[in-house]
Amino acid sequence: MSIADLLLMEMNTIEKLNQKKMDIIKALLKELESEFNTTKKFLTLVPEDKFDWAPHEKSMKLKSLASHIAELPSWISLAINTDGLDFATAPYEEKKVSNNADLIQILEESYSSGKKDLESANEGEFDKQWILRNGDQILGDMTKYEMIRVAYSQTIHHRAQLGVYLRLLNIPIPGSYGPSADEQKF
Repeated sequence: MSIADLLLMEMNTIEKLNQKKMDIIKALLKELESEFNTTKKFLTLVPEDKFDWAPHEKSMKLKSLASHIAELPSWISLAINTDGLDFATAPYEEKKVSNNADLIQILEESYSSGKKDLESANEGEFDKQWILRNGDQILGDMTKYEMIRVAYSQTIHHRAQLGVYLRLLNIPIPGSYGPSADEQKF
C-alpha cells in the first residue's frame, strides 16, 4: 500500500468521523424542535386564573412549573457555554410571568438561544466535564453532552407533570408522541 493510499484512507476515516459528529448535532436539533413544538402546545393551555394553584402542598405552583418548563431549552446554552453552575454563587431566579403570553415568549427565546448555540456547537467539546453544584455540594458531575440530555429529559419530565396539573383542572391534554386520550381519533 502506498503513502497516497494511506493518506486517502486516513482522509476517508476523518470524513466519516466528521459526518458522525454532524449527525449527533442534527439529531439533537431535530429532537429540540419536536420537544419545543409539543411544549408550546402544553404551555398555551396554562390557565392564567390558576397560576397560584398546585395539586398538593409539596407541588410547585402552576405558574412556577410552567415558567421552569419554558426556560429549559436555554439549559442547552448553559451546557455548551459553561463548565457548570453553582447555585451558591448564581441562585435560581424564577422568570417573571404575568400571563400566558409571557410563558410563550420565554419558551421561544429559550428555544432560540438553545438552538443557536447547538447549531454552532463543537461536538468535540461534548465530552468535557460539566458540574452542577451548590457550594461544596456536588449535585451533578457529567459531560456537557449529558447536561444537554438532562435539559431534554427535564423538559419531558416537567411537561408530563404539567399534563397532570392540566388533567386535574379538566383541561384537555394535547398529544406528545401520538394522540392523547382527549384526541383519540382511531
